[in-house]
Amino acid sequence: MSKASLLSIRPEELAERFQGIEPKEARRILSIVHRTGSVPPFAPPGVRRESFALVRDQLELRTLELVKRRPSALDPFVKYAFRTADDRLVEAVRILLEKPGRFVVCVSSQTGCGMGCAFCATARLGSGRNLAAWEIIDQVRQVRDDLPVPGRVHGVVFQGMGEPLANVDALIQSVGVMTDSSLQSIDCRAITVSTAGLLKPLPHLLASVPRVRLGISIGHADPEKRRALMPVESANPLRLVLDVAADHARESHIATMLSYTLLRDVNDSEQDADAFLSLLERYVNRAGMAPRVSLISYNPIGPLDPFLPCTSEQADRFRKRLGVMKIPVVQRYSGGADVGAACGQLGMECGKDRSPGQAL
Repeated sequence: MSKASLLSIRPEELAERFQGIEPKEARRILSIVHRTGSVPPFAPPGVRRESFALVRDQLELRTLELVKRRPSALDPFVKYAFRTADDRLVEAVRILLEKPGRFVVCVSSQTGCGMGCAFCATARLGSGRNLAAWEIIDQVRQVRDDLPVPGRVHGVVFQGMGEPLANVDALIQSVGVMTDSSLQSIDCRAITVSTAGLLKPLPHLLASVPRVRLGISIGHADPEKRRALMPVESANPLRLVLDVAADHARESHIATMLSYTLLRDVNDSEQDADAFLSLLERYVNRAGMAPRVSLISYNPIGPLDPFLPCTSEQADRFRKRLGVMKIPVVQRYSGGADVGAACGQLGMECGKDRSPGQAL
């Protein structure tokens, strides 16, 4: 599944691959592919026939199959289920921003997830496989094609199925394509990579695409309690992950997004907030700037779910407790819960639609 596709190649890479193709021809061909989702039958204006023939005959365009589109009846969120060539389902979500006509696409980077976070539906699917760069990019392309007019994709969040840093090379390649002005033309600063916190690939990501915003799922600030919720803590201590994030923020002036999913009687007490405050103070001292803190309401993920959303009163007390550091804290609305599009719910569609014996 790692074979190159026209959707995952940048113009300069195409020109390098075929020495006879001029950069402007490469941009023209790939721009049409991204805009239309197809290869034109004939050489387009500005592209020589021999150049076009090289691309048409030696590279293919592969796309995901859209199998379900589910608009929420509660809010403007829309969830999409795509089928891969090897019969696996992945999900993406269209999110409307406050400014009219602007949308964010929440994309998946794997067909499952091996991180084992206790409060995430995708973890129930197991590790699955990495998505190729073109499979990530095509989620954005197809959602963009489904936008109302006028409308445009303003940003992308890697917060769907999978751990993005476990698929770091495809992640970096897909960001390069998304931000190319002749392809998806998305501002790199409007792309957020949300991770549970993998230390080894993190410097590679930040060196390759330093203008992306890094998002880190906290779970709990206490290492032992976090380990129970997020096993990644054992080999990737959150404090060390936040040190890398703080260094990146200091150099790039792009604040890290710290996401904290509130779980009733698990991580929503005053003591839990104080533990988080200690981490925030460490981050601020190292980064020289405040992070963006996002409190997320928990979305139940089905039968045998051991967690409950915390009450609105407790969420408000937690937020106010964090306010002593004068750091902006957002209590984030997590929409699309009725179609399994809310935070932590991606993967439910796959679990429901998968027949016994179907590959994860």
